[in-house]
Amino acid sequence: MGILGGTFNPPHVGHLICAQEALWQLELDRVLFMPVSVPPHKEADDDPGGEVRLALCEAAVAGDERLRVSRLELDRPGPSYTVDTLKAIHATSPGDDLTFIVGGDMAASLPEWRQPEELLELAALGVAERGETRRREIMQRISGLRAVDERVRFFSMPRIDVSSTDIRDRVRAGRPVRYLVPDDVARLIRARGLYPTEVPIR
Repeated sequence: MGILGGTFNPPHVGHLICAQEALWQLELDRVLFMPVSVPPHKEADDDPGGEVRLALCEAAVAGDERLRVSRLELDRPGPSYTVDTLKAIHATSPGDDLTFIVGGDMAASLPEWRQPEELLELAALGVAERGETRRREIMQRISGLRAVDERVRFFSMPRIDVSSTDIRDRVRAGRPVRYLVPDDVARLIRARGLYPTEVPIR
């Protein structure tokens, strides 16, 4: 099982393509979308709340049995550390072989994470990174950690120049977001009046 964490404010096609490529290239059975409880401070002003972001994720993955959504981090008080999340998943699903999916920049910062070696014992790290040079740089950065060679797996992803910040900005400006987010996500944004604007999204 792959685990894809994030704010998902809102989820967009880049998240879905990342999940799809991880499923295919890393030979996963399913990917679990894991919305964080407290978003990064830079997005706090735009956060509609964890329950809304959870609903957006559920709308995004609807119809694909390989993709699921978890509220585990939303239900746990305090800051969410990846190692604690992985421990909780192991406690409820001890038979699952876990892969935590991240981008290259996050992977490079792994030594700064909480208990990174224990994290690698609990899950493999699936890293979305296309360039071979960048892959070597990442491995050099994290080479001091135990079992890195066995527990880090790279996969390639098409370059998708879309972000949640851009989606929110487009909605506020009344610009179309169709094809940048799944249709069900666009409908939910409109129905709940998220990222307010005077101009309805098209």
